[in-house]
Amino acid sequence: MTEKQEQPKLKHELGLLDGTMLVAGSMIGSGIFIVSADITRDVGSAGWLIAVWLITGFMTLTAAVSYGELSAMFPKAGGQYIYLKEAYNKLIAFLYGWSFFAVIQTGTIAAVGVAFSKFAAYLFHPLSEDNILFHSSLVNISAAQLVSIVVIVLLTFINTKGVKSGKIIQNIFTITKLLSLFGLIIFGFFALKGDVWHANWTNAWSMHKLNADGSFGSYTLAAAMGAIAAAMVGSIFSSDAWNNVTFIAGEMSNPKRNIGLSLFFGTLIVTIIYVSANVMYTGVLSMHDIATADKDRVAVAASHVIFGDLGTYIIAVMIMISTFGCNNGLIMAGARVYYSMAKDGLFFKRTGTLNKFAVPEFGLWIQAVVASILCLSGRYGDLLDMISFVVVIFYVLTILGIYILRVKRPNAERPYKAFGYPVLPAIYMIMGVVFCILLIIYKPNFTWPGLIIVLIGIPIYYFTQRNSTNEDQADLLS
Repeated sequence: MTEKQEQPKLKHELGLLDGTMLVAGSMIGSGIFIVSADITRDVGSAGWLIAVWLITGFMTLTAAVSYGELSAMFPKAGGQYIYLKEAYNKLIAFLYGWSFFAVIQTGTIAAVGVAFSKFAAYLFHPLSEDNILFHSSLVNISAAQLVSIVVIVLLTFINTKGVKSGKIIQNIFTITKLLSLFGLIIFGFFALKGDVWHANWTNAWSMHKLNADGSFGSYTLAAAMGAIAAAMVGSIFSSDAWNNVTFIAGEMSNPKRNIGLSLFFGTLIVTIIYVSANVMYTGVLSMHDIATADKDRVAVAASHVIFGDLGTYIIAVMIMISTFGCNNGLIMAGARVYYSMAKDGLFFKRTGTLNKFAVPEFGLWIQAVVASILCLSGRYGDLLDMISFVVVIFYVLTILGIYILRVKRPNAERPYKAFGYPVLPAIYMIMGVVFCILLIIYKPNFTWPGLIIVLIGIPIYYFTQRNSTNEDQADLLS
């Protein structure tokens, strides 16, 4: 009689540096190079442009240090999914996991992949989104879409060979893009134009809508609040994915300490970079030039001023490095959520198994399939409009879970407690709720489709529970 073969277990191969690089690398994709154009069109002034990034940075840092308590209490693979399950129930956790699989993670992977391809076209034009390789009444497939899929498949394959492989890519590409961004910011400040800076900051707090023709539109107080919320959609998307490190807690060494520190250091580094980059933009480009940058590529316009014609290629290479490393982190971390869901009987059973390299290979591949479909559909942009709303709702629920668990489990071990509790987490929740309410009022197209996707998860949850019950009964009868 042979002994039952022992199943592979998650390996604790990631340290503090790896966790910090995963946080920073997953956050920095293409957003910082692009979204400031849309923000400027909404708020119209240098002061409010920076204020939007500062508000987002404050919210991100506050949420990150609050998550430190939960990560220390539950240092398991799955992160936020686990926190929601422990604070509420399996249904709330499943709705997060379902939204994560259907749009949040897969949609982000698709968008970041296509961003890589778009900027690769600067170096090799046939890769352009304008190069249509297949045309039909249902779908047009461009070279950029196919390249994005190749990148997703390549990174997925690398990550199936073990967490160490993904870690090496993550660290190399994240360190490279951090140094590149710091370099761009420093060179930008050296190239600062006094007249541009003075013009941008003379009436820095005069909020108005900035139209493409250079004209202005005034706001009432209520409309100004809506404009700030609309502007923050871009900055929040650019600052999202900081929580990805919580998903791989099962592979972190000393996770009770290192997850919380990774969250703090990673979000702090990125917040400093984002705010500094936007201050630099206001020193080399007029507000009109920022708002009307070709295809919203503000960094390309700024780089032209700093480096001349070479600037386009410098930014193209930077964004390719940035998006490649970003997608590696998203792909690596995302599959761990599906792994934890499968362990609870809420996802494909096979997703809850590890391959010989101790990684959830099936979860990695189904994530790649959905992300690739979104790339081909061309609808990832529409989906991403909903992400900020849905993501903030779940962030608020998760941070509320800190208060719930303090009551439900007052004596539970808490190696780290949320910084500034109960005030700072409460401030985040208030800001998050206000953000969501303003979007519901002023940008309903950003809200109700996302809510529908979340709610579709309810019948799916009860279907999976019924099947799970039937399987259990069958096992008892056999």
